[in-house]
Amino acid sequence: MSLDRVFAVVFDTLSQAWADFVSRLPLIGIALLVLAASWLVASASLWLARRFAGKRARPSFLRLIERLIKTAAWAFGLLLAAIIVFPGVSPSKALGGLGLLSVAVGFAFRDTFENFFAGMLMLWKYPFESGDFIECGPLMGRVEQVHIRMTTLRQPTGELLLVPNAHLFKNPVFVLTDQPERRSSILTGVAYSVDLGAALEVIKNSVADCETVMPSRAVQVFAQAFGDSGITIEVAWWAGATPLDVRRSRSEVIVAVKAGLDAAGMEIPFPYRTLTFAEPLSIDTGPGNG
Repeated sequence: MSLDRVFAVVFDTLSQAWADFVSRLPLIGIALLVLAASWLVASASLWLARRFAGKRARPSFLRLIERLIKTAAWAFGLLLAAIIVFPGVSPSKALGGLGLLSVAVGFAFRDTFENFFAGMLMLWKYPFESGDFIECGPLMGRVEQVHIRMTTLRQPTGELLLVPNAHLFKNPVFVLTDQPERRSSILTGVAYSVDLGAALEVIKNSVADCETVMPSRAVQVFAQAFGDSGITIEVAWWAGATPLDVRRSRSEVIVAVKAGLDAAGMEIPFPYRTLTFAEPLSIDTGPGNG
C-alpha cells in the first residue's frame, strides 16, 4: 500500500469520526443536561437528608448516606447519558453489563465488600460512637472514627489500631463506656483471729469515703471464702467507666482498705505455710549453736 493510500485511509477515518461527532452534538448536549440534572437531584437529596435527619443521626452515618446518594445519582445520570449519546446501548444491555461487572468485582473484592456492608450496619445500628471505649476479644481502645471499611481505635498505650468492620460485626463487642459508671472489684483478706463483722464494716466505710467511688451506688463487701491464711473478702464498688477511671479508683480503694484495717488494728495476713515431718526433729543445743 502506497503512502498516499495510507494518508487517504487515515483522512477518511478522521473525517468519518468528525462527522459522527458533529451529528451527535445535539445528543451530547442533552446528555450534559442530564448530568447537570443529576447534580441538582443529588444536591436536593442531600439537603433533604440533612433536614430530615437533623441532629438525630450520627455524623458518620449521615456522611455515609450522603456518599450513597451522590453515588446513586451520578451512576444513574451517567447511565442515562450513555444511552442518549449511544442509542445502540439499550437499558437492558447496560444493566446486564453492570450486573456481570458487579459479580466479577464482588468475587474479586469479597472481603472489601464484607467490611463495607458491616460498616454500613454498624453506623446504622451499633451503640458506640467516637470517644467510646470498646473491647472485642484481645482488642481494646477508644473509638476514634468508624469508617466504611474499618474502625480506628486508640489503645490505652497510645498505638492506633485499625480493625476491619467485619471483625467487630461478627464478634462480641463490649462497650465499656455505654454507661457513665462501671462496677469494679478487688479481693482482700483478714486473719482468722479478726472479728469478721467488724472487718467488713471497716472495709465498707473506707471504700465509701474514696473520692472516685460513686456515692449513688452502694459499696458491697462480702466474705467470699476460707483462704489458706485468712478469710478472703470481695469488695465491689462503682466508679467511672473509662480504663483510666477504673485504674485510678482501684488504686485509691486499695490504699484506703489498707489504711482502714491498719487503723483498726486488723491484720491482712501474709501467706502462712505449715510444715509437717514424718519423723521428730532433734534440736542440737551444743555450744556451737548457742
